[in-house]
Amino acid sequence: MIAKTFQGLENVLAEELTQLGANNIKVGRRMVSYTGDKELLYKSNFCLRTAIRVLKPIKHFRATSADEVYEAVKAIDWSQYLTNDTTFAVDSVVYSTEFRHSKFVAYKVKDAIVDQFREKTGNRPNIRVSNPDLQLNMHIAEYDCTLSLDSSGESLHRRGYRQEAVEAPLNEVLAAGIILMTGWRGETDFIDPMCGSGTLPIEAALIAKNMAPGLFRQGYAFEKWPDFDAELFERIYNDDSQEREFSHHIYGYDNNRQAVAIAERNVKAAGLTGDVSIQFQDFKDFVQPAERAILVTNPPYGERIKPEDLLGLYKMIGTQFKKQFVDNEAWVLSYREECFDAIGLKPSLKVPLYNGSLECELRKYQMFSGRYNDVRSEGRQIKSDDERRQMAEKRRFKEKRSVKQRFDESDEDFQKRFERRPRHDDREERPRRFGRDEREERPRRFEGGDRSAGDYKRAGRDFKKGDFKHGGRDFKRGGRDFKRGGRDFNKGKGNRYED
Repeated sequence: MIAKTFQGLENVLAEELTQLGANNIKVGRRMVSYTGDKELLYKSNFCLRTAIRVLKPIKHFRATSADEVYEAVKAIDWSQYLTNDTTFAVDSVVYSTEFRHSKFVAYKVKDAIVDQFREKTGNRPNIRVSNPDLQLNMHIAEYDCTLSLDSSGESLHRRGYRQEAVEAPLNEVLAAGIILMTGWRGETDFIDPMCGSGTLPIEAALIAKNMAPGLFRQGYAFEKWPDFDAELFERIYNDDSQEREFSHHIYGYDNNRQAVAIAERNVKAAGLTGDVSIQFQDFKDFVQPAERAILVTNPPYGERIKPEDLLGLYKMIGTQFKKQFVDNEAWVLSYREECFDAIGLKPSLKVPLYNGSLECELRKYQMFSGRYNDVRSEGRQIKSDDERRQMAEKRRFKEKRSVKQRFDESDEDFQKRFERRPRHDDREERPRRFGRDEREERPRRFEGGDRSAGDYKRAGRDFKKGDFKHGGRDFKRGGRDFKRGGRDFNKGKGNRYED
């Protein structure tokens, strides 16, 4: 199986899979591969906090042309996965100099499946983009192709508890990954002074109580598979033996009354009102907590949300850390280097992370009373050995953060891919493939040498919309007063809660 995630969260995801009992775990780029049985497949979707989707590969092959992709897909016996009455959709992710358009690859996969059914039965299954019976994923890296069944369906970041969202909400998978990176598991109070719609506080509560993030989802793609074991999944869903008591508390604050109201509704929908408190309060009015706590926050970057005085906001954050958060640790996710500089504090750890298409950093600030040099002279440890090791690593994101330069310079394979690509003035000397003809001489939409528009759309997805648009579900449940066993598996839906 393959669990997809955001770049920077691969090791966190691998640790989660280890705890679930996965075997042969291998960390890749934005993914982790592993082996396991059907029960692990169900648990991966239901329990993993940092996975975006879980794929089950059904064929690996090499192809140097679209015709070879077509023939390889057509050779699969699709009657074990589909019938004429079921619907399917194909999603493709392409990183290749040969296959330049992900949608074209998806069309070839679709044609191969449809043609096989027409030849055998005289009829064909239909395509449905929204909520199909079977979701397929084709991944191509140069000439290596992997065709997989998508067991998740809708992205796993859509937990189901989000009733509404503020502008630029934090992705739930990223929020959970950040909290897991801090090492916090509920040992202290948790504070988010700029909580927005409450994503960080809610994910923190789920982690502290060890509640599965899939408790609130309506369904998964694997529930429509012919071999779906409803009894097995019902047992997984109703197993609360790993949940634990949380003796501390989680606090979320925001200076926007609308955001506070939205966060309160989301907390109520998740059934966490006893563990999470949301209050209207500006961070400049924050006071030293009475007990030990950890602070994790995602302040505005000046991209989608633009405060009147962005640097002034970050300067205030640094001041509050120094004056009102002594002897605790704070974690800040942000984008601009000048914003971090405005905080005016030396971080003990910097972790590169993507937030959507932005190459951000998660920085840890270990707060202490007294001057930095005095603390060091006293022999007090500010950085752990693991933090020193991570900070010494050379592979970091580039200092110049640009949406069009989102790939790590150390990724030699990606750089070679650009080097091999012909420039615009000599493109006509290269033989045409995949149905292109001499009419295609229109100028490229992106400037900058030999990069094409396709290079700035990973897998055919526009980063300004699509998978990174965090609207969440828009259904209302009026609080979590249902029983865990309320899911009705006997009526074929497997996705309805009953009061």
